Amino acid sequence: MTALPHGESPEARVTRVLSEQPFSMLLGARAGRIARGHAELIVENRPDLTQNNGFMHGGVIGYLADNAAGCAASTMLPEGAAGLVTAEYKLNLLRPATGARAVARGEVVKAGRRQCVAETRVWCVTGGEEKLVAIALATLAYIYPED
Repeated sequence: MTALPHGESPEARVTRVLSEQPFSMLLGARAGRIARGHAELIVENRPDLTQNNGFMHGGVIGYLADNAAGCAASTMLPEGAAGLVTAEYKLNLLRPATGARAVARGEVVKAGRRQCVAETRVWCVTGGEEKLVAIALATLAYIYPED
C-alpha cells in the first residue's frame, strides 16, 4: 500500500474526513477502531436523531453503513487515487435501532484499482449488549486526478 494523500495514516485520514464533513459533524459521528480494510464509526443516540416511534432514524443507520464502508475502503486507496465516492449501497434494516449508541463496522471484501466492495454491519448498544440492526453491501469508486 502506498502512502495516502497528504502522507496520512489510514487512522488520521478517517479522523480528518469525519471532522471536515458537515453531515458527520451534525450527527456527532466519531471514529472507533481503524485498520487496513476496516473502519468503525460510532454515533451516540439522542432525541433529534430519532423517528416518530423513538427509534434511531433509518437515515442515521444508512449514513453509518455507507460511511463505515467508505472509511474502510479509504484505508486501501490504490496508488494515484485521490479519494473515493459511493457508487451504490444496499441496506437491510433488521430490527428497530434502539440503544445508547449505534456502531458500524465496515470491512473491505475486495479492493481493486477502480472500485472497492465493502460490507458493513450496524449494531445498537445498550448496557454493553450489542444487537445487530442492519447489514449493508457497498461499492465505492476510487477517484483519480485524471478522471
